[in-house]
Amino acid sequence: MNFPFVLPTKIVMEPGLRSQVGQHLQEMQLTRILIVTDPGIEAAGLLSPIYASLEHAGISFKVTTEVKPNPRSEDCNRIANEYRGADIEGLLAVGGGSAIDAAKAIAVLMTHEGVIEDYEGENTLVTDPLPLVAIPTTAGTGSEVTFFSVITDSARQYKMSLLDVRLAPELALLDTEVTAQLPPAIAAATGMDALTHAIEAYTGKMANPISDALALHAIRLISSNLLPAVEERDNHGAREQMMVASLIAGMAFGNADIASVHCISEAIGGMYDTPHGVANSIFLPFIFRHNCDADLERHSQVAFALGVDPQLGEADAARAAVDVLFNMSQRLGIPKFSEVAGVQEADFHSIAEKSKQNISDASNAKEMTVDSYLDIIRQAYNY
Repeated sequence: MNFPFVLPTKIVMEPGLRSQVGQHLQEMQLTRILIVTDPGIEAAGLLSPIYASLEHAGISFKVTTEVKPNPRSEDCNRIANEYRGADIEGLLAVGGGSAIDAAKAIAVLMTHEGVIEDYEGENTLVTDPLPLVAIPTTAGTGSEVTFFSVITDSARQYKMSLLDVRLAPELALLDTEVTAQLPPAIAAATGMDALTHAIEAYTGKMANPISDALALHAIRLISSNLLPAVEERDNHGAREQMMVASLIAGMAFGNADIASVHCISEAIGGMYDTPHGVANSIFLPFIFRHNCDADLERHSQVAFALGVDPQLGEADAARAAVDVLFNMSQRLGIPKFSEVAGVQEADFHSIAEKSKQNISDASNAKEMTVDSYLDIIRQAYNY
């Protein structure tokens, strides 16, 4: 058995870590940083303890709050151009996957010429990006421990991927207090995003024993804690466990890859700017059902981790898991594909083609074609 497993990120988890960020940056010998975040994080007041900690530690900082959901290439290019001459030593990303992915791209451009589109693909970097510290504010993406960045190339309406181990944050600070302010809809979609990461890591062709252990545990945690985290605003324990689940799902898929759920969700995200977690939530049950017979054993193990009756046989368990996933999405209020803003049947073939072109298509449990993607897209639209 041969496999690699890489985890270049140091992880610290503790309530109130935002107020200690200055100390952690001092330990990294960073004195001048750029904070990358979004307007919602600023409006929620989540940055105030960070600013105070940095000032107390004598660390100078600049702030950009211009990150949009599904970060765009032109924004990353513009922000990098603005700060290239500002003597920045490192970046601090505060937010969900969009802020962290944007920060990864900006960190590349701070040490590379050109635009981020020049570095699409695997191992295209010529030198190290600036060091990055990530403070995730959602429990879903796992981007704080992955070594790729997904950026929307607006000219192509296509989500491109950058993959290089040097993209991983050097430090992930998990402040378990920040998700207490997550609106239920965002907690639901990001939680389903984490579940998708774990399921695709476990059932995909790149799985390995370490990612298997992490993915299955993440599925168990999400199965037990996602609904309470969304429906019970004061259930801090459930939200904390969702943050752990998101983290370890990120560790799993960072090494085992994602698969066709993400291929479709990234295609529609690039075309319609659909929130990533919502798109994954919509297509997870359909892809899981499509893939089951490619590896009944693994799909049944996912079913058991989701709480399906362990006395069922593999085929029955896998079928029961499909129902669990559909019911979970419905209870969480995930919209149907036909309800997503901008969706048009005339685009379906283009979505299928872009899904097939995705870098993670080959990792899916079952080989996919443009026609099989098209069939699933139609199933979801007519559901």
